[in-house]
Amino acid sequence: MNPYVEALKQAMDLLAKDERTLFLGQTVVFGGSRYTTSTLKDVPLEKRVELPIIEDLQMGISTGLALRGYIPVSIYPRFDFLPLATDQLVNHLDKVEMMSRGQFKPKVIIRTIVGGTQPIDPGPQHSQDHYTAFRSLLTNIDIIRLEMAEQIVPAYKSALDSSRPTLLIELGNLHHQYPNSTQK
Repeated sequence: MNPYVEALKQAMDLLAKDERTLFLGQTVVFGGSRYTTSTLKDVPLEKRVELPIIEDLQMGISTGLALRGYIPVSIYPRFDFLPLATDQLVNHLDKVEMMSRGQFKPKVIIRTIVGGTQPIDPGPQHSQDHYTAFRSLLTNIDIIRLEMAEQIVPAYKSALDSSRPTLLIELGNLHHQYPNSTQK
């Protein structure tokens, strides 16, 4: 297994040990995404909630679970589709603490992946990086771009220990090491 994927698996195993975590999204129970299948294989099935393609509702569910004391690990297998959850992300999760004058502090760990362009480039709908856009939209959510395997476990541990929501962005080309990979 490559070091990037191994570190992601270790991070998911670390998160799974916390009794408050739940993993939800597409391909968390049923295979289909090369990005999540191998990294979640040892996470107990009872901690995983498979959802259909309902990005906005998924973020709303994640915020609701967080308000009930869970720590949702909300997985979006492609960063390209996280913009569909922007209303819930920008106007709700990011603002709940401010709107409630500090009474509510929902913590969601959001895991997303900039789709890889190698060995086959799936086109712009599946490999866009919206880091800069989300950086400008979010004020109360930490954003971490995972550019090296060594960052991964500490970043996910930090997200688990934080009192704030965190968006962690993985790079698909690093899930598989190709000699001509240009994704940064």
